[in-house]
Amino acid sequence: MLADYHVHTEFSDDSVYPMEKVVKDAIKKGIDEICFTDHVDYGVKYDWDSGHTIEYRNGEPLANVDYPRYVEKIRQMQQQYGDQIAVKLGLEFGMQSHTVPQFERLFQRYPFDFILLSVHQVEDKEFWTQDFQRGRSQKEYNERYYEEMLNLVKHYHHYSVLGHVDLLVRYDEQGIYPFEQIKPIVEEILKIVIADGKGIELNTSFHRYGMKDTMPSTEILKLYRSLGGEILTIGSDSHQPEHLGAYIQEGKALLADLGFKYFCTYEKMNPVFHAL
Repeated sequence: MLADYHVHTEFSDDSVYPMEKVVKDAIKKGIDEICFTDHVDYGVKYDWDSGHTIEYRNGEPLANVDYPRYVEKIRQMQQQYGDQIAVKLGLEFGMQSHTVPQFERLFQRYPFDFILLSVHQVEDKEFWTQDFQRGRSQKEYNERYYEEMLNLVKHYHHYSVLGHVDLLVRYDEQGIYPFEQIKPIVEEILKIVIADGKGIELNTSFHRYGMKDTMPSTEILKLYRSLGGEILTIGSDSHQPEHLGAYIQEGKALLADLGFKYFCTYEKMNPVFHAL
């Protein structure tokens, strides 16, 4: 069983990969199941029907998913290619504490199979531009990042797994912050995730970003297992053809080496377990 549960298309502001081409490429690569998880980032992007002027970056609209078109296209893909590959309806919720009400409303609009809860911004400040880190010490911005994640898992429950838990590492120009310094709050986050029947993601994009560790780190994966965590999805965070399905098999082997027994796919927000 080969599944990629973090896939972006032209419906995300940072990809131009046509959805139908994604499906055809996935079939050629022998992938059994994919879940589309295009970006929604309230606070820094607007919905198409919000009444706000949509900004453009590098010729692409800086906007959230066009939901009706997105859902319609996924339904079309399911009908056309359902005998060759399973295609699931998901989104990546780039959440912040002050945007929870907007995501609550969005979740009620469509029958999702899967939701990634990710923290891409804090206080409407992006990590990749260093706006969030600027003016803070490494200790301060790491602690603030995980505080935001903790608050989200305490107050928001309509998600499946936490996406790339330690994403901030990718954009930390100061280097790797010692895990022992953040372990207590990460442990608190993971305990809530497990108690709520949620999971975490192994994001295989750490390979293409040249990161020194997995994402999340092996320390976080080991901690999750030691706390009793079993729900894991594996996703390439694909935005381009060469990303799709990349290192998924290696990810399964890595999880098995760490002592995990299963990885998950999702059906109507319920995990389906598969042996690694």
